[in-house]
Amino acid sequence: MDMFNKYLYQVSSSVSQTVSQLSGVLPGNPVTREYESSIHIASAGPGLLWKVYKGMKRSTKQEASIFVFEKRQLEKWNKNDRELVLQSLRYGVQQLTKIRHPQVLTVQHALEESRESIAFATEPIFASLANILGETTNMPQPANLSDYKLFDIEIKYGLLQISEGLQFLHNDVKLLHRNISPETIVVNASGVWKLFGLDFCVHNVNPPNQTVNFPFQSFSPTLPNVCQPNLNYSAPECILSENHSTSSDMFALGMLIYTLYSTSKQSLFPIKELHQYKARAQQLKNMNLSTLQCIPSDLKDFVKLLLSVGPDIRPDAHQFIKIPFFDDVGVKTLTYLDSLLQWDNLQKSQFYKGLPDALSKLPHRVKLQRVLACLVRDLGQPTMVPFILPSIFDIVKECTVDEYKIYVLPHLKPLMKLSDPIQILLLMLQNMELLLKLTPAEDVQQHVLPMLYRGLDSDSSQIHELCLSVLPTFAGLLDHANVKNSLLPRIKKLCLSTSTLSVRVNCLLCIGKLLEHLDKWLVLDEVLPFLPQIPSREPAVLMGIIGIYKIAMNHKKLGISKEIIATRILPFLMPLCIENGLTLAQFGAITSLIKDMFNAVETEHRTKLEQLNSVKKEQDILKSTMPSTIQSFNSLDLNSSPPKPVALEPPKQYGQQDIFGSFQKLEPQKVPVTPKNLPYNLLSDFENKNLNSIAANANFAPNYQPLLQPNTTNYRPQGTQPLINNWSDFDSLLGAPQSTRSSKGTPINRMTNGASNNNNEDLLDFLN
Repeated sequence: MDMFNKYLYQVSSSVSQTVSQLSGVLPGNPVTREYESSIHIASAGPGLLWKVYKGMKRSTKQEASIFVFEKRQLEKWNKNDRELVLQSLRYGVQQLTKIRHPQVLTVQHALEESRESIAFATEPIFASLANILGETTNMPQPANLSDYKLFDIEIKYGLLQISEGLQFLHNDVKLLHRNISPETIVVNASGVWKLFGLDFCVHNVNPPNQTVNFPFQSFSPTLPNVCQPNLNYSAPECILSENHSTSSDMFALGMLIYTLYSTSKQSLFPIKELHQYKARAQQLKNMNLSTLQCIPSDLKDFVKLLLSVGPDIRPDAHQFIKIPFFDDVGVKTLTYLDSLLQWDNLQKSQFYKGLPDALSKLPHRVKLQRVLACLVRDLGQPTMVPFILPSIFDIVKECTVDEYKIYVLPHLKPLMKLSDPIQILLLMLQNMELLLKLTPAEDVQQHVLPMLYRGLDSDSSQIHELCLSVLPTFAGLLDHANVKNSLLPRIKKLCLSTSTLSVRVNCLLCIGKLLEHLDKWLVLDEVLPFLPQIPSREPAVLMGIIGIYKIAMNHKKLGISKEIIATRILPFLMPLCIENGLTLAQFGAITSLIKDMFNAVETEHRTKLEQLNSVKKEQDILKSTMPSTIQSFNSLDLNSSPPKPVALEPPKQYGQQDIFGSFQKLEPQKVPVTPKNLPYNLLSDFENKNLNSIAANANFAPNYQPLLQPNTTNYRPQGTQPLINNWSDFDSLLGAPQSTRSSKGTPINRMTNGASNNNNEDLLDFLN
């Protein structure tokens, strides 16, 4: 199969060049109206004159092969020979178009002719047998199939197919091929060997009730070689006695067998000129079995009979088909596959059941090209699909990703949409690991996941369990929307509604395996609230729940918070400890999880409280250790020289209300108090508070509490006398009338706030 893929790669590398060449040949040919051609893939026919292009029918998109003969190739012959070559090619295609048989190449579009070319369309082919054996005339370079190796089963079954085709031509059509050779045998895209090149075929001219008679056409050395049968594969009687029969085709078949098995890939005793044939006939007459050493032992005797000089002793096509050489398991398997169309469904189902055992004896390329092509024909019948899928999956096991995408996946996509019979989905799920390994991610999203969703919605518990077991393998391919909207709702619904314990447990196991791929908030919002809703308390179910909680708690991406553990999970888990059906191990698992969760809550909350207490202590310590400083005059921007004493104005008569009224007129936080506003003898220790802050708190309302401690020593500069030594003197200086004083004659320095008589200090002590 590697060589097959290598060949396709080499051919595809020359696509652009081939298309440009073909565009100059086919535009005027009517075949292009119905078929679209692409790459040049092979050559076939006498002299390999036909170039074969890969094509597709425009209307149905059905694959095809387009055979093109470019008339410019005629330039190497003279004018008379050119017409003979064209006539020979036209005749061969016309005869091919009339015949319908599985071993004869099928023509899809009859021959069309234009000024530049003649062309026709057939079923898709891979290459001619000559191309496979290394002849690359009219082939794109470097597409060389010389190292393309045919398996023994391919040769064996191919020879059987050619023999069946000859039997049909000889017995049913009464036609003599006359040119059996590697050039006139093509291998189609499914690996089937088919007859082609009827350019020199001869029909029976006698009535049906008489012995067949095939008119003979003599060989002429003056004719081009492409206008005559290949001498290397012509029977001796065709040259020496100028007559032929169906035995002549059998001689060509024997020579083809030798070519296929020989190391040189050439015919026995090859010749180039007609006059050399007499010597070759003598060599054939003296040939012994040692000459056929390359041929398998169980076929050697029959090949010797086919290559005998006398036509009478050669076996006919029907006899050759019956030889023991074809009694092979692989050959019989391929033969049955070809005849499936003639069987009913019961016979087909019996055959498909035993097919996987037979496939183990076939090479991978044969299974992929030949067997798969037969199997997919019955995939249109849903009732037959469960019998076919096991064989398809056996083939898939040996496929590469590219082979799977090209040959298998297009046929599996429609099957993934089928829900009946249920065995289809069952087989798909059983082989899901293989499908995921080879199926591209895009196709998994579009085809495989919807199939799993249908499986979860089905009524079969076996399907449910398979779906749940394979879903975790999709975890890396699931996006958030699919999980939230399609997957989790189905699993939760199935877990809550099912009556099968194993299905419920598998639902929990599936969720547990998916957890690490889910978003944290999806787990908190969708998964954890769902667990207490499960109506079952069987130990297996409880262990599934415990497993989910344990994963959610320990996984670093999820990390359930202490609030959720304390308020939601622990209240649910505690009653589970006293379930009577638990074993000691299960009881230990539940209690261990509860302890772990409680320890986690305790540790996390203790740490938080310790941090809060530490912060509070630090604040208290900071407040208690703040130093008490005295603001210096320099810091208050005062002059260095002592201020002059303040002259007191003559005493005025003030009432107590006037004094308080004057203080109440001050607006807090609007009139800033600065050192320049205050007399120097009114400054004191402000406990490291800035002056603006004091001003902001200086609300001299009657209920104001003094900020400073009483009896604070007045500050005065060194060498100066206090302006006021006794507040009683100050009180007398104010000269307040007797009528405005308190009834007890309380001096102003003893007046108290009306709101408090015992706790408030002397108002003027605030200024002290």
